[in-house]
Amino acid sequence: MSEPAVYVVDDDAQFRTAVGRLLRASGYKATLYESAEQFLKISPAPGPGCILLDIRMSGLSGLELQGRLNKEGIMLPIVFLTGLGYIPTSVKAIKAGAEDFLSKPGAKETLLSTVERRNEVQRRADLEGGVDRTLTAFVAFYTHRERQLSLRLV
Repeated sequence: MSEPAVYVVDDDAQFRTAVGRLLRASGYKATLYESAEQFLKISPAPGPGCILLDIRMSGLSGLELQGRLNKEGIMLPIVFLTGLGYIPTSVKAIKAGAEDFLSKPGAKETLLSTVERRNEVQRRADLEGGVDRTLTAFVAFYTHRERQLSLRLV
């Protein structure tokens, strides 16, 4: 399996670069973006990954990017990063589907463990989805009688 992708979207160049180095040194494929608009121009690679997203940026905010991604059906887990941890903002982000909310700069270990948890949850979901698709494909070839019998087994 390829290394998990982590998309870092943050307008603070120094922070973005430091996080990118930390992620790469920890075995992740880190791709860095200085704005939400820049991130929207790409199509995230299929496979495990997550987005580390600054909540407040010039231009499109992190919450606005999250809303756009939700509308487009891009379901990568989002971990918000912020220097200003306002409770109403974090509640809004979590209700919109954010996976986590971290203060920055924050501890390296906390950031890495959060990214790993998000990737593990996504790997499991992808695996379960693959099993569901395989079972659905098998059932499609059942005869009428085989379908009747399989329903009795459940």
